[in-house]
Amino acid sequence: MPAILTEEALLARQKTFFASGETRSLSFRRSQLERLSALLRQWEPRLLQALQQDLGKAPFEGYATELGLLHGEIRAALRSLRRWNAPRRVPGPILQFPSRGWRYPEPLGCVLIVSPWNYPVQLTLAPLISAMAAGCCAILSLPTDAPCTAAVLSEMLGKNFPQEYLACRMGTIPANTILFSLPFDRIFFTGSPRVGKIVLAAAARNLTPVTLELGGKSPCIVMEDADIPLAARRIIWGKGLNAGQTCVAPDYILVQQGVKDALVQAIAAEAGRLYRGPVSDNPDYPRMVNSRHFARVQSLIAGQKVLFGGFCDAGTLKIELTALDAPSPDSAVMQEEIFGPLLPVIPVADFAEAARFVQARPKPLACYLFTGNLRWGRRAMRQLSYGGGCLNDTVVHLTSPRLPFGGVGNSGMGACHGEAGFQTFTHWKSVLERSVLLDLPFRYPPYGGRLSLLKKLMR
Repeated sequence: MPAILTEEALLARQKTFFASGETRSLSFRRSQLERLSALLRQWEPRLLQALQQDLGKAPFEGYATELGLLHGEIRAALRSLRRWNAPRRVPGPILQFPSRGWRYPEPLGCVLIVSPWNYPVQLTLAPLISAMAAGCCAILSLPTDAPCTAAVLSEMLGKNFPQEYLACRMGTIPANTILFSLPFDRIFFTGSPRVGKIVLAAAARNLTPVTLELGGKSPCIVMEDADIPLAARRIIWGKGLNAGQTCVAPDYILVQQGVKDALVQAIAAEAGRLYRGPVSDNPDYPRMVNSRHFARVQSLIAGQKVLFGGFCDAGTLKIELTALDAPSPDSAVMQEEIFGPLLPVIPVADFAEAARFVQARPKPLACYLFTGNLRWGRRAMRQLSYGGGCLNDTVVHLTSPRLPFGGVGNSGMGACHGEAGFQTFTHWKSVLERSVLLDLPFRYPPYGGRLSLLKKLMR
């Protein structure tokens, strides 16, 4: 068993290993990604079991939302790594004729990845895959609120990768406080805006670049011309994933007044169809991660008019999918990210009113719009500012390695997935290459009357 190093000593060892240049070769990067892919298959039963223990996730949901997405990320990286890492030639400026420019990619170095408890496998390993593809070393801070999954990840990675290349730490407050203070080459943090501000402030002391994947209140707008039964099914599916403990879950619905009742009825029917029987006994329905989070979400129901649902079982930590009727914008359920299976339903007159409602609040991580008019829907989706989203669906935009995933404003900065993740952990060096065969005297003094010609050349 390798010796347990302090955080400072571990980072120093990783910096020494990175300086050796071993991680830079494409053959090394590919071999490490292939090893991780094999480990995910080998350890799949234990990872799925751990997700079930921590969050009550059924194996199907655990694979669909965590392991399956990771296999897609690895395939995309292996397929495209050579293209992503190729130097890029650009034309030289006319004043430096003859010349040409090059952009050379290089790995940033040693990075810190801090993952959350709600998707503890996917949100730990997806940024790690990007860091490995870029040629970086990494320290992972694992979530203490998902202890079973964190233990399996730590064992899986610790047994199969040298700690000078890849190491795990439990993300306790003391350990993270030390890690945030160290001079990493990038910190990749997924979590709440509150902690994100702490990370950003700590990183500023070392001028460490930071990627923040945060959250926020993601709106779901439903227009009168939408396919109401289909919209209800997809909204409930997106909200039911991980019992609403998803950073891009629909947080609230803005629905045109004329179809509000029909939508609520359809949502109630879909909730009953997808999650039959009492949620306490339903193996397909996840639970709140712990009693503290259960109590917080339960308290958000107090004082609200419940349209359907509302059942809470403290014994199993499960809360039924619950729709709330037009809560006040000043209420707690509308002031904080819900991160649970509650769904406020707010009527609006038209899209303009819905847009004003969204724009008056911090920029969300996701936005969803349901309409039968795709051409208009595309224009409407461009009008609002948010991290990413779907037209006529929820959540599934983050399943594509070809679509960068990230927030804006209060919902985060930077991006991950596919090539965007590779770019996050890569620095592009710019080099201008000059010819030695010709050296025009134009730029050298004495300048004489060349100013007018200079202005023409620099237009």
